[in-house]
Amino acid sequence: MFTKNKQNGQHDYPGGAVTMIAQGTTVNGDIESDADMRIDGNIIGHVYCKARVVLGESGIVQGDLHAANADVFGTVNGNVNAKDTLCLKSKSTINGNIQTAKLQIEPNAVFNGQCKMTGGTVSTTPEKKPAFEMQEN
Repeated sequence: MFTKNKQNGQHDYPGGAVTMIAQGTTVNGDIESDADMRIDGNIIGHVYCKARVVLGESGIVQGDLHAANADVFGTVNGNVNAKDTLCLKSKSTINGNIQTAKLQIEPNAVFNGQCKMTGGTVSTTPEKKPAFEMQEN
């Protein structure tokens, strides 16, 4: 089904490939995807997607959501980073900070946090934080 291009080491994904997490499904742990994602279930962990994420009305992400584009109909209890466009639909709830280039918020959407507009410089992978260092007195 999936093939690996031996010349450059990249995967060839079928056109229109979408990863789906169905309603009633719970995933414990982080998820990474190069293809589009639709989440109608419960994710307990972070989501990293290099394409579009659609979080359905029944979908819940209990962790950070990183994507190129995201349409949120459900709930995110964590930070949301969208490289290009983030759309908060009328039944969505975000409990965390937002960082995106473009933001659309429909009436009745709930957003509890801060927003930083970036002009397209958001990464879909989190930045590594420096290790804690003890300072000598």
